[in-house]
Amino acid sequence: MRLIDDKGVQLGVMPSREALEIARERELDLIEVAPNSQPPVCRIMDYGKHKYEQAKRERETRRRQKATEVRRLQLKPQIGQHDLVIKLRKLRELLAEGSKVRVTLRFRGREMSRPELGFKLLERVAEELSDVAQPEGTPRREGRMMNLMFVPKPGTRAPQPAKPKEQKVSRHAKRQDREEQQVAEQPRPAEQVREAQDTEDSGEAG
Repeated sequence: MRLIDDKGVQLGVMPSREALEIARERELDLIEVAPNSQPPVCRIMDYGKHKYEQAKRERETRRRQKATEVRRLQLKPQIGQHDLVIKLRKLRELLAEGSKVRVTLRFRGREMSRPELGFKLLERVAEELSDVAQPEGTPRREGRMMNLMFVPKPGTRAPQPAKPKEQKVSRHAKRQDREEQQVAEQPRPAEQVREAQDTEDSGEAG
């Protein structure tokens, strides 16, 4: 077999017993990586580490595939301003996740005779999202539906939640709080009179 060590260095062609002895000396595993080659190619490696890195690569591949999945968002050709703002916010969130978004318009009733409403709306959506996305092609109408795909621009990231602002207390406010506390701790006039009377009574009794 042809042997490659754990550093990628080719050690040449040798009997399998000799290759196995070298792997044992290095406390590693001997793995056949190209059984159909002539001669077969084996490699010295840490098999546990190899399986871990392979699983990690597969997870990363699945994550990228999920990130590039196509999401769908439906709008009405005559959508109101408030609803459009909400839909645009949702669009930005999906694009920030790395997903492609297919915006779909559904025409109903008399709207079928006014396709310009759909073209105008999709143009507005493209303009509103021009900083984070770009349309893929042009709007396509299929029966009652009109579609346009939006692709996130490179560098688009999900918006970070805003940190709550800490309330700062000014020195003047702190000083005012201390003064109010001191005033609250002082005896009220009625208590002062009562204390004075108690003192006089105790003096007469003496």
